[in-house]
Amino acid sequence: MKPHSIVVLLIRVLCAAAAASCLQATAADLRVLAPNATKASVSEAVTNFVKSSGNTVIVSWAGTEAITKRITEGEVVDIVVNAAQNIDRLTTQGKLSQGSRTDFARSSIGVAVAPSAVRPDVSSIEGLKSALLGAKSIVISSGTSGRYLSDLFNSLGVGDQIKAKVKQPPSGAQIADVLAAGEAELGFQQISELLHVDGIQFLGPIPAEIQNYTIYSGAAHTRAPEFEAAQAFLRALREPETAAVVRKSGMEPL
Repeated sequence: MKPHSIVVLLIRVLCAAAAASCLQATAADLRVLAPNATKASVSEAVTNFVKSSGNTVIVSWAGTEAITKRITEGEVVDIVVNAAQNIDRLTTQGKLSQGSRTDFARSSIGVAVAPSAVRPDVSSIEGLKSALLGAKSIVISSGTSGRYLSDLFNSLGVGDQIKAKVKQPPSGAQIADVLAAGEAELGFQQISELLHVDGIQFLGPIPAEIQNYTIYSGAAHTRAPEFEAAQAFLRALREPETAAVVRKSGMEPL
């Protein structure tokens, strides 16, 4: 090899090493706290963000109420993903950065039954009421959908009649797991947590006239160790690739 070629090769190697060293020096370890309902879409955002930035992302999954409690009690992460109303509450408390809220998905409530249960028709309000009255046991989440459903059952006039057979597991519990295990007959949760789960029968959304939507958002913690990287990750939540997974998971991209 000619001396000139050797010099050129050495320069290229040194440049590549310098670039790698620079990337390593600027890479951030980003911590994200997100609800189970958004697992597919947030995971997609993580994958694309890691590829484009070289950063490392560590995600902890929990229920919306558990996430709110953890942040309220002082846990610090870079990004919090939660129901929009919880994001706003935490922002008011000074835990999350003003103006950083980024909406990326809208979810509706779905209905499912245990694998051995008869499939009731829940496409109408009367059908849903009949299913509620006929079920031996009912399970709802302890998150935003569960709070709405508790009020809905009362407004439908069946709250007192079914109260004794309604159970609410702790925040973060998967209603599909309860149904699959035969621990309840009829269950309600965000559609994204029921739609693609094996071992249950997904019936569809609750009727449109009484449907309730949850907006899922991300926001940067006010004490985020990697605030700039957190801002970049929030943008990844609204990238087309993430939006496609949001839609596939049973939610509506925003």
